[in-house]
Amino acid sequence: MKSFTVTPEQDNMHAVKAASLAFPGLRTADLYRALKHKDIRIDGKKISSDIAVREGQTVEVWLPDSLFDGEGDKDVRPIAPKDPDYKTVAETNGLLIVNKRQGLPVHSGRGTGGDNLIDIIRKNTGNPKMELVHRIDMNTGGLVMLAKDKENLEDAIKLFRDDLLIKRYRCLVMGVPSEGEAVICEDDAIMKEVTAYLEKTKSGNVYIHDTEHPGDLIIKTRYRVLRTFRGRGPGGSDFSEIECELVTGRTHQIRAQFAHMGYPIIGDGNYGRNKDNVFFRNREGGKVRYQQLFATTLLLRNIPSDNLHHVLSGRSFTIEPRYEVVTENLKNGR
Repeated sequence: MKSFTVTPEQDNMHAVKAASLAFPGLRTADLYRALKHKDIRIDGKKISSDIAVREGQTVEVWLPDSLFDGEGDKDVRPIAPKDPDYKTVAETNGLLIVNKRQGLPVHSGRGTGGDNLIDIIRKNTGNPKMELVHRIDMNTGGLVMLAKDKENLEDAIKLFRDDLLIKRYRCLVMGVPSEGEAVICEDDAIMKEVTAYLEKTKSGNVYIHDTEHPGDLIIKTRYRVLRTFRGRGPGGSDFSEIECELVTGRTHQIRAQFAHMGYPIIGDGNYGRNKDNVFFRNREGGKVRYQQLFATTLLLRNIPSDNLHHVLSGRSFTIEPRYEVVTENLKNGR
């Protein structure tokens, strides 16, 4: 935790902006995350919205010292260089597929602030017509598809609407799941399929039910266990790496469904268990900051010849997840 006293220059600024000026080493995304979890205090009182601060007030930011980039104690571990905002994976005349880093929102919105993927790419490409074809969570890393203009966007959206594009994710979860019915996927991969019902409230909260309630949406997810880590979790518990395929694509589907099943994603502050999350350490020895979830594969089916993206018919694009938890060094992974 570090604190500062609001200066005359910071008077009437929003708390996040004032904290950014006081601690230039902090990332805006980390400040908004702290705000979300009520880890910013003004004169000792926790705040949950980005309110204005006044000269003379004391603002406390309850984040690990390592995130302040060397502010204060000299024995704090140096943080690793920040990953690039995105890397280009593939490009056609009408589409761009990129690998987005964790912690970067795909667009601006309430609770995000600062940089976002679409604005960065529009600036870097010099193309103000660039649009997102789909979205992933700010704290999920991985593949995002963008269209270079409205016409290409419309045909890209058809890929999702007509079930011509399959999305897969990889993640680290507590436990080793085994539920579900075996199915053969598009590429002959054998997975298990689990079904549940999702309730989304007006406030945006998501709840999962085993039986259907009025207003629920059916959700289907396929998965397979890639590696298990026996006895390497908190208290000698197991955890595993799984690959998931979305049959339906609902809000927080993978995170909420697997948490409901008893296998929360490591690092997930909303659906996971804090006592489990704090056990794991990142590559610099600090706290795991993000949910260990990555959008890793886009698999395209046969695309009609009248679609602008027919050139991608039958193609697939895959990236390797860059987990904060260094699984390569853990024994018993198989």
